[in-house]
Amino acid sequence: MATVDVVIPVYNEEHVLAQSVATTLRCFDAHPEHVWRLIVANNASTDGTLEVARALEREHPGRVIAHHVPVKGRGIALRSTWLTSDADVCAYMDVDLATDLRHLPELIDPIARGEADLAIGTRLHARSETTRGLKRTFTSKAYVFILNRTGLRVSDAQCGFKAISREAARTLVPLVRDTQWFFDSELLWIAQANGYRMREVPVRWRDDPDSRVRIVRTAIEDLRGIWRLRRGGIPRVQHPTSGPA
Repeated sequence: MATVDVVIPVYNEEHVLAQSVATTLRCFDAHPEHVWRLIVANNASTDGTLEVARALEREHPGRVIAHHVPVKGRGIALRSTWLTSDADVCAYMDVDLATDLRHLPELIDPIARGEADLAIGTRLHARSETTRGLKRTFTSKAYVFILNRTGLRVSDAQCGFKAISREAARTLVPLVRDTQWFFDSELLWIAQANGYRMREVPVRWRDDPDSRVRIVRTAIEDLRGIWRLRRGGIPRVQHPTSGPA
């Protein structure tokens, strides 16, 4: 049994937050092998998202926590929640629940058993089941191609479905400079370079037509992040783990 904090970063999601939290809590109830807690990281929302999150915290004391992040950015939301968590395993997923929650134990269990330091959902694995438009599919595959060509050995870096051990988070997250969408890729790159064990989890995933991700701007930011890492070098930790899985 492990203690698990699952973070949902949210920006102006008052219309779907309560339903997503209810669905996630039902998933937690179906897996009593771990002690679960859901952290709603309000990411500088300008609507009523924070109020909804605080109401859910009152409704589910000890199971839901409303965490306010006054600055926008997925990376900074994960940094502030993961680094203050005392759980054995920290995870995150998108509020639209685009990834089928049946995969949540597959994400958490390898870390809880000590078999991996990070687990990442992948929409582009041969065993994944993905429903999305051609534009987003092409963009994701092109991005992964660039990552692979520049040294990162993953099949999908930006799927919003990841988990990390407490020890790995406290060592690796402070080394990640990006506070936006490139946070995921940079974290994986630093983990790989330092010998941390990463596990890929093929997932069933469906596209969200209401996604707030701006594809072109995000792609430009990602390419800038890759250039920064390639030019400046990947940070090394003082005491890396024994080696990759």
